Amino acid sequence: MKVTVDVDCTPEEARAFLGLPDVAPMQEALLREVEERMKAALSAMDPETMMKTWMPAGIQGVEQLQKMFWSQFTAGFPNAKEK
Repeated sequence: MKVTVDVDCTPEEARAFLGLPDVAPMQEALLREVEERMKAALSAMDPETMMKTWMPAGIQGVEQLQKMFWSQFTAGFPNAKEK
């Protein structure tokens, strides 16, 4: 025997039926605070400082990543020449 029950309700209705709290106001307040902090931090930084923060190794990090990928790729092909 197989029984199927379809329930048509909104997430808010389901949350209330199951007795779960409504966390939407808390999420909105938290997101507003995070947004304000990010704006304050970004306005205090100049572009050069921002790039150093986001990319600490800069171009050297990208070059190291390329070398690592190339060495892993050529490890499976002993006849490949490394640049």
